[in-house]
Amino acid sequence: MVKIENLGFDCWFKEKSGDICGADYSVARVAAVDRHYFTIRNEQGEIPAELAGRMYFQAGSPSELPCVGDWVSVQYHSDDTYAIIHGVFPRKSFLRRKRAGSEVDYQMIAANVDVAFIVQSCHFDFNPARLNRYMVMAADGNVEPIVILAKTDLISHEELQEKIAAVKQAGITVRIIPLSNETGMGLDAFHEVLLPGRTYCLLGSSGVGKTTLINGLAGRDAYATRAVSATGEGTHTTTRRQLIVLDTGILFIDTPGMRELGMMDRGEGIRREFDDILELSRTCRFSDCSHTQESGCAVIAAMAGGDLSEERFHSYVKLRKESEFHEMSYLDKRNKDKLFGSFIKKAGKSMKRRGSKRER
Repeated sequence: MVKIENLGFDCWFKEKSGDICGADYSVARVAAVDRHYFTIRNEQGEIPAELAGRMYFQAGSPSELPCVGDWVSVQYHSDDTYAIIHGVFPRKSFLRRKRAGSEVDYQMIAANVDVAFIVQSCHFDFNPARLNRYMVMAADGNVEPIVILAKTDLISHEELQEKIAAVKQAGITVRIIPLSNETGMGLDAFHEVLLPGRTYCLLGSSGVGKTTLINGLAGRDAYATRAVSATGEGTHTTTRRQLIVLDTGILFIDTPGMRELGMMDRGEGIRREFDDILELSRTCRFSDCSHTQESGCAVIAAMAGGDLSEERFHSYVKLRKESEFHEMSYLDKRNKDKLFGSFIKKAGKSMKRRGSKRER
């Protein structure tokens, strides 16, 4: 049996349990979500669960429904072999992105994550611009990021140093762990970061070795992987987000590879990740400086002096424009949803009044 505290239920959540749970409900953590079906984790283990009907109707958007890593209040049935989810605790941290495709809404990836390992292969997957997107995602959700450069056995030492330099040149200052599941390089440094009771999430494209890392920690092939392709890259295996509790007490959320990583963070994550550029812009000669050709622009001066890379600045401009565009679309959508909801409520009240008149 595992204590609920060992699953990450710390004092921050305990302070809120009185408002969420009450006397009739228990606390559990969401371990997996399959459409409208859930798997929750409690002291005894994992059991299937279902969402109370009112939660679907009260949710303003899909992002307000429980996701992997959420703490929830539940009521057990059938001799504690099945549960109904009645409430969701506030999220201490989260990882989310714009939903793939044209839909304007958030997609929750995971909740209550302490550290996000952003995994990129040193071979074909390496992309500093995409790393910046993950960094913004982590900053937006108050999650500590650590970069893992995987599959170092596929490149030379000199090439590895060039890639580390490229990450730093992109303005990414967090810890970088070069790692190889084949040679064991970097695994000790990776293990040193991990602490029991903390929740870690693995983010990255398909085939970069995320599940192999978890199998290495578990000491067995507990989760399916596939052989590498002819290019040296792995192939996609993980098909859903799931919370994994290792025997060591370490909590991991494994995620499928993400092809799209759209920004819809209301600018908070961008402000945190690119605070160096924002700090420079405050010293520009003009308050409405576009940072393109104005005299006295501190940003242009920093790029000319080599203190700010053009690549980082262009990433900032691109992500800010994308975020502002999707945020405007998102707000329009929410306003329309609110108007429609108001219309439904008014129509319902009107129908009730008509029914009352007929009964009279």
